[in-house]
Amino acid sequence: MKIDLFITCLNDAMFPRTGEATVKLLERLGHQVHFNDRQTCCGQMHFNSGYQGEALGLVRHFVETFRDADVVVAPSGSCVGMVRDLYPRAAEWAGDDELLAEVNALIPRVFELSEFLVQHQGLEDVGAYYPHRVTYHQTCHAMRVLRVGNAPCGCSRRSGA
Repeated sequence: MKIDLFITCLNDAMFPRTGEATVKLLERLGHQVHFNDRQTCCGQMHFNSGYQGEALGLVRHFVETFRDADVVVAPSGSCVGMVRDLYPRAAEWAGDDELLAEVNALIPRVFELSEFLVQHQGLEDVGAYYPHRVTYHQTCHAMRVLRVGNAPCGCSRRSGA
């Protein structure tokens, strides 16, 4: 599958190895990964801080950048939540029916990484191994907006979870 990778501004600035690891994982699973160097911020920080006008330009840019993508995958529940939940609101707020139609056409092809692997690809094991105990923390957007829940840690498949 050809996947367009959306690396968030926060990942790019503070956690660049996240993007590298995402590419490595997706390629190991047999996917062709494309990185569009025109991508920028999703606009969430602007939109949530009262700068909806400034965010609208970023919404339009995201749609333009990924319009022709088969699938867009991002290692960020927050940014994917922004695309799915707030992009339609931004387009409605702007009274831009054309943008709203483009957003609604793109939304079904935008996935958070673990959501893509578990729910879209049906994977339960990606061949990774870490010999230590870890704590899994559900991100707020993955849990409340994307409804990914515990699926990334396999908790939903264990009894009592």
